[in-house]
Amino acid sequence: MSDLLPKGALPASYHLYEQGEWKQIDAAIVAEAMLCIHVNGQELAAMMATPVDQEALALGFLWLEGFIDSMDEVEMVQVVGAGNCVDVWLRHEIKRPEREIKTSGCGGGVTFDDLTAARPPVAAETRVSPQQIIARYTDLRAIESIYQHTRGVHGSALCTPDAVLLAAEDVGRHNTLDKLAGKALQAGISTAGCLIVTTGRVSSEMLGKAARMGVPVVASRTSPTSRSLALAQAWNITLIGYVRTGGMRVYSHPRRLLPA
Repeated sequence: MSDLLPKGALPASYHLYEQGEWKQIDAAIVAEAMLCIHVNGQELAAMMATPVDQEALALGFLWLEGFIDSMDEVEMVQVVGAGNCVDVWLRHEIKRPEREIKTSGCGGGVTFDDLTAARPPVAAETRVSPQQIIARYTDLRAIESIYQHTRGVHGSALCTPDAVLLAAEDVGRHNTLDKLAGKALQAGISTAGCLIVTTGRVSSEMLGKAARMGVPVVASRTSPTSRSLALAQAWNITLIGYVRTGGMRVYSHPRRLLPA
């Protein structure tokens, strides 16, 4: 079975109790491991992640945390060891912030971003219809290879109103945005004005990453938090929750939604 599983899924079995009977089921479970990011020979951060697209995760983390702005600053990036460390060499020095913030939710993430600091609102005025939001979320679910086998994983996609550009899966929902950002850097894709659709709760650090990417619309299968809503209102981001085939909830800046 393991030969048929995508990277990031591992074989597992469980005992199922159903309708008064026990069964042993051969299945799969999402992979989770510690990932360390080293920059210029020094450890910068460590987090729990699904060991897929590690280079993209490291690059996206560095961008969204404000350590780099483009691939022009990157001399080399490579996964080393058993896939549990990403070694990044930059063309300049960085200073590790003194304050480290543990992110909310699953995945054991970390951020250095001070979300209380002033930042300019997102300028892009991308317009999108409710049907396009639903279609892009449906596209994401269709291409989630790890989810199809394990269910226990988050997914996010960077989109235009008409198509998915990039997708990422991880046990940590915030890691999926780092992976999207890193993939965009690697591919030379501008994220400004794009949409993000995601399966996970939109917490404040998730919204901070979207703002850094210049994304004006964030749509999720589930709910925002009180702080992410306050930040969305301040940063001019259209925040959408509970995307379903029949509807959605728009929490902030609904003007970007075209008439149905």
